[in-house]
Amino acid sequence: MAAFSLYEFTLNRFIFLLLCAILFLLPIPLGSYRPWAILAIGLLIGATFLIHLINSAINNKQPLYPPLYSWPLFVALGAVVLICFIQIFNVSLDPFQTKQMLIKTSFMILFCWLLFIYCNTEKRIKNLIYAIISAGVFQALYATYLNLSPDIISPLFGYKHTERAIGTFTYSNFLANFLALCLCLGIGVLVSELKRSTSDYKQTLKQTLRAWTEILLSSKIILRISLIIIIVALILTRSRMGNSAFFIALMVVSLLAFFIYRQKPKAFKLLIVSFFIIDLIIIGAIFDVEKVKQRISETSISSETRDEVVRDSIPLILDKPLLGSGGGTFYTAFPAYQSEPYSGYYDNAHNDYVQFAVELGIPTTAALGSLILYCLWLCIATMRKRKTALFQGVAFGCAIAIIDMLLHSLVDYSLQAGANSMLFMTILCLAILSSKLPASKRSRKEHS
Repeated sequence: MAAFSLYEFTLNRFIFLLLCAILFLLPIPLGSYRPWAILAIGLLIGATFLIHLINSAINNKQPLYPPLYSWPLFVALGAVVLICFIQIFNVSLDPFQTKQMLIKTSFMILFCWLLFIYCNTEKRIKNLIYAIISAGVFQALYATYLNLSPDIISPLFGYKHTERAIGTFTYSNFLANFLALCLCLGIGVLVSELKRSTSDYKQTLKQTLRAWTEILLSSKIILRISLIIIIVALILTRSRMGNSAFFIALMVVSLLAFFIYRQKPKAFKLLIVSFFIIDLIIIGAIFDVEKVKQRISETSISSETRDEVVRDSIPLILDKPLLGSGGGTFYTAFPAYQSEPYSGYYDNAHNDYVQFAVELGIPTTAALGSLILYCLWLCIATMRKRKTALFQGVAFGCAIAIIDMLLHSLVDYSLQAGANSMLFMTILCLAILSSKLPASKRSRKEHS
């Protein structure tokens, strides 16, 4: 009997480790942007889900279905699957591409299904985020090494050096978005590990310095260094919105947290300020953040054609507002509506809102948008109401990530890359989990 219980525990833990491994591997095959990469990762997810079914069959205590509170997410993703299925037989301009989106979304549903079942404790939530941060650090080191070594060809898929850091992705803005999402979660965990103030007294300078010294001399410094490494690579991507969206989102959520955060950590203000002083100014100066500023300052409506793409996509949305042109068919549908030649070829809208509306129709796009706003609302409620430090910190990080993605999606198509969309769905799952999971006995004792 004891041996069987150990077997159940080992299998349960093995499935969780597979989920962490999948998150680490996601960006390696070209950001999971190619169909073959999505299929490869999807097969690994499918195999993990099969192990889950076996685990549920042999263990009566192991739940087969995710908790009821997770179903808003599955309803939104289910709407995408349903609309793609309908499109394949009716309206899709390219049924093959629509099948690809259907398959990709199905794998996403399976992955989120497993997350809600196996990421069910505070410790596992933290370990899952550490796996994501590890993926971010690996991508950051790899991208920085290649960017600072122009004579070296990437050993992974043979990509050549570019002036902008690209890592294992096909597009530097994909890397920027991925790194920003990793940063957001890392900041959330770092905030959760700061000591909480139990009263409203004002700290003296000595107490503030002591709190900051504790951070520098503890294991938290490893996490802080990891975040600096990721920020270096984010700057080297030279991504205008990738950098801007992250720091704007950090500023907005931090200001909000000052007003609603229950039991703010003692060094919270100092930590947030350090991201702007140490990371943006000092680290940015070392790795030439001026090039990012220059790209932003040189951006003008006359030189950019993305706004024309959005303009010319509106009639396409209005012609097929309910069902869209078919999942993955923007590059097929758009040329017929393009009013004039542009400076480049647009196989994506460079605006996720427009692209989803074109391909999936307005109702499905609205369902996905409602899910994102619901998760953002949960994050704010968690920061305001919950007492558990980890849940508060994770909600803080998820809120930054959601606002970052909402901003970045205005001018780019990061959600079209499998690594980015899967990581973002993981963040939405964490937002729900941090709001709904019961606190551990240890956490309840600490706040009783």
